[in-house]
Amino acid sequence: MSVLERFLSYIRIDSPSDPKKAGTTPSTEIQLNVADFLAKEMEEMHLENIRIKDGTVYAELPATEGYEDKTCVGFIAHMDTAPEFNGFGIKPQIIENYDGGDVLLAGSGHVLSVKEFPFLSSLKGQKLITTDGTTLLGADDKAGIAEIMEAVKTVIDEKIPHGKVVIAFTPDEEIGHGVDKFDVEGFGAKLAYTVDGGAYNGICYENFNAVYAVVEFNGYSIHPGAAKGKLVNSQNLAFEFHSLLPAFERPENTTDFEGFFHLVETKGTTEKTILEYIVRDHDAVKIDEKQKMMKDIAEFINTKYGEGSCVLTLTEQYRNMKEKILPFFEVVEYAENAIRALGAQPVSEAARGGTDGAMLSYKGLPCPNLGTGGYNAHGRYECITEENLEKCTQVVIEIIRQFAK
Repeated sequence: MSVLERFLSYIRIDSPSDPKKAGTTPSTEIQLNVADFLAKEMEEMHLENIRIKDGTVYAELPATEGYEDKTCVGFIAHMDTAPEFNGFGIKPQIIENYDGGDVLLAGSGHVLSVKEFPFLSSLKGQKLITTDGTTLLGADDKAGIAEIMEAVKTVIDEKIPHGKVVIAFTPDEEIGHGVDKFDVEGFGAKLAYTVDGGAYNGICYENFNAVYAVVEFNGYSIHPGAAKGKLVNSQNLAFEFHSLLPAFERPENTTDFEGFFHLVETKGTTEKTILEYIVRDHDAVKIDEKQKMMKDIAEFINTKYGEGSCVLTLTEQYRNMKEKILPFFEVVEYAENAIRALGAQPVSEAARGGTDGAMLSYKGLPCPNLGTGGYNAHGRYECITEENLEKCTQVVIEIIRQFAK
């Protein structure tokens, strides 16, 4: 079985997560269909300590005799697909020897165009896998699963000397709960990698610090005909609050290491309005400054309209994993050396988001992210090539070699 064949077999199993059921692990029972399928493959590969716990499937490849003292390395990917776009009934299109031009997505009539996605021209001559336009593809992150599984199978078949290798495939990453119940101690690795998006020669060990903000505005409703001097419209308080946040620090106006305030949901009536924000910044000092700014604005609203008019609740979601990875920077160097050994130049990019690896790093498992070679995740224009699947598989294999040295 090739890595492409693995990938195609995985995306046929529907597995979107559901943010409305985030309190349940996994949030959707169908994700366990992927876990069961993978567990059977692991048994066929004669991996050890295979178990499914809290929706995550774990397994181990014991060290080659004489390599038991080498540092154990782990690889992690997630089984769920994004709930933002249809992930049911995926029907991939496979284009042999892609000509580098526009691609008609036959199921919907949409076009994957070079004008909108210029990277497509660089894929000329490769085997391109796209959606039919009615679903996402699921390369995020079933490409990562396929690459890890194929790498482990190759290490076994080619008898490549290795230390202990552990793997895990998690649920609910797309709704921010992928590693809530991850068994770090039972996993057994001191260092690990998520394989979840980006170029095959990419390695990410920086991400946003993340805060979730809920702002509740309390007004006073009265008949508008008798409102003068009495009515307080909570929606107007909300508009005022939002207008006092810097417009140039919205996602659409930021890039690279620039943070933002992103208004994600608004619910309101005259009496009560609620604004929900995600607040992001790579810099720990700046994320604190952003929170202070919101607190100052809330205090201003309360001073102006009365105490209790504005209630701000800030909840930390995750932090920049760089802080936890720098003391174990060899985990980055192993990956960089692996990429160079394959004739490529490693590229480090900071994620403008979060990863399971960020949360695992704060749970005591330093865990940067490797690329899967996929493009345009979370929508109908998602695509990947067989060549990128193979390159990412080789990166995982080479990292296992590096750990065995």
